[in-house]
Amino acid sequence: MKLLTHIPGFLKNKYFISFAAFCVIVLFLDKNDFFTQYERRKQLRELQQSKKHYTAEITSERKELQALETNPAAVEKVAREKHLMKRDNEELFLVPEKPDPKSGGTKN
Repeated sequence: MKLLTHIPGFLKNKYFISFAAFCVIVLFLDKNDFFTQYERRKQLRELQQSKKHYTAEITSERKELQALETNPAAVEKVAREKHLMKRDNEELFLVPEKPDPKSGGTKN
C-alpha cells in the first residue's frame, strides 16, 4: 500500500485516466491515427503538385493542337521533328545527343 501513496493525485483522477486513454487511442491505435493522417496529407500535397503539372501540360497540348488545326507550317514542323518525315529531294541525318553509355562510346 505504500506504493499507492507515492502516486500523485492527478494520476488517480478518473477523468485524467479517461482523457489519457482517449489520447492514446486517437494518436496511436485508431485507423485514422496521427501518423496515417500525416502520410495522407503528404500524399495529398504530391497529388496536388502532379495535378498542377498535368493541367499545365494539357494547356500546352491544347495550344499545339490548335496550331496544328490552323497552321500548315506547324503540321510540317511536327511531321519533321516527331515523325522523322522528309521531302522527296532531302536526306535525313540523325545525330544522337549523347553517346550510349552501355556501348562505351565505340563501335565494333
